[in-house]
Amino acid sequence: MKIEILTRTENQEIQNDIVIQIRDLMNHKNLEPGDKLPSERSLSDKFGVSRTSVREAIQKLEFYGILISKPQSGTFVADIGQIAMNGMVNEILRLEEPDFKSLVETRILLELKTVRLAARRRTKEDLKRLKKSLDAYKQKVDNAEDAVQEDLLFHLAIAKASGNSTLNTFMLIIIPEILTNFEKYHVCDKDMAFKGIQEHQDIFNAINDQNPQLAREKMKVHFKNLYQYCYNI
Repeated sequence: MKIEILTRTENQEIQNDIVIQIRDLMNHKNLEPGDKLPSERSLSDKFGVSRTSVREAIQKLEFYGILISKPQSGTFVADIGQIAMNGMVNEILRLEEPDFKSLVETRILLELKTVRLAARRRTKEDLKRLKKSLDAYKQKVDNAEDAVQEDLLFHLAIAKASGNSTLNTFMLIIIPEILTNFEKYHVCDKDMAFKGIQEHQDIFNAINDQNPQLAREKMKVHFKNLYQYCYNI
């Protein structure tokens, strides 16, 4: 299995550009309060971007109350005043992308919880999935190949075994950015990769034995070097 690496940086820039263009339409009175927003396809053609990017930009403007979505009717410009609208758009444009340290901290917090749940709730199918990803990681490391994706697939399998769809979704959201930053900062050196084999095995054993506390402790050991590394960047 190959995880597609899609960083949000370029998409964020595209979304911001769409937000700016919609704001300009409103400032120039091409769109006024109560007006219905053109269709996603129309805006996609007008701005020269994908419909997905348009949809995500619109959702962001809806979240801030600049646009209002009405079921079976469409999306409309809210009546919030030009000054307030421009102020909120400026706030949207200042939203920061999470840095590597923040992503890693979030991942660690999530996984210390998911591994405990996985140890309690794992099924035979979960164990098969974990063992398969564990073996794939070991094979890559033994062959001196990059095993970053296999490492993260093992952790995704733990999230799946937790039986918590929300935690699993959060992991799926942050995994692409973590993958990219792993490669950017070359986090996994050869020694860490070989240590990872035993650390993964220890985590697997604790989950297999349905020992939540031990699973959490083994996960903390696994993340120790990564956590220290991220604070030294």
